[in-house]
Amino acid sequence: MGIITLTTDLGHKDFYQAALKGSIISQFPTANLIDISHEIPPFDIQYAAFVLKNAYPYFPKKTVHLVGIDSVFNQDTRYLALQHNGHYFVGADNGIFSLILDGVPEEVVELNIIQDLKYLHFPLTDIFAKAACVLAKGGVLNDIGDPVTAIVDRTLVQPVVEKDSLRGSVVFIDSFGNVISNINKELFNKVQRSRNFVLYFRRNETIEQMSWHYNDVPEGEKLCLFGISNYLEIAINKGNASGLLGLNKGDILRVEFGK
Repeated sequence: MGIITLTTDLGHKDFYQAALKGSIISQFPTANLIDISHEIPPFDIQYAAFVLKNAYPYFPKKTVHLVGIDSVFNQDTRYLALQHNGHYFVGADNGIFSLILDGVPEEVVELNIIQDLKYLHFPLTDIFAKAACVLAKGGVLNDIGDPVTAIVDRTLVQPVVEKDSLRGSVVFIDSFGNVISNINKELFNKVQRSRNFVLYFRRNETIEQMSWHYNDVPEGEKLCLFGISNYLEIAINKGNASGLLGLNKGDILRVEFGK
């Protein structure tokens, strides 16, 4: 049974998500459809990439990941299918794949499936669904597209690294209100070199100790840790850090290390 995951900004209110699933099931009745998320903010490629990047490695090899973010027809945007790390991805070449994947994909094709004009404004139910079904049934990339050598690069803004400090920014806020930055654990450890640190944010707010778990501090207290995403995050034990601390996407965080 082929697995197809769905990551879209279609939400749950309208018929769009149901139409996508119906299209896939009509072509592949035994497909195992898994929702990763349909609550991606509209057109938010960075948010979608963060969600899928942290979810897809838990799925079996040969899983097909259909990505429906900013996929409406655009004369300058190609539709791609690619293979990376044993997984397949189908979506628009709008930069999202460069944010999801670590490194260059192993194989990429531009989809050559003829667009049904009836679905011109909803390629998810047509081109994307057809491509995903072919791959989930055991097909290969050459069955659905022509090889290409590059994808659109949309690299994230990287932290500013200095001898005794790091300056990063908030890139993601999860449904618990945890605030996740663009500072990963490897970079933090490389600059820290076992020194003490102070994390500064929102003017006078600071944290001076790294936690291993969310409940390392009393309920309602703030903390920082490296969570499942491997990026530095600010949280409140059983609380909403974004709301209570006033942190939003794009806000600056600064880490200063002892001399």
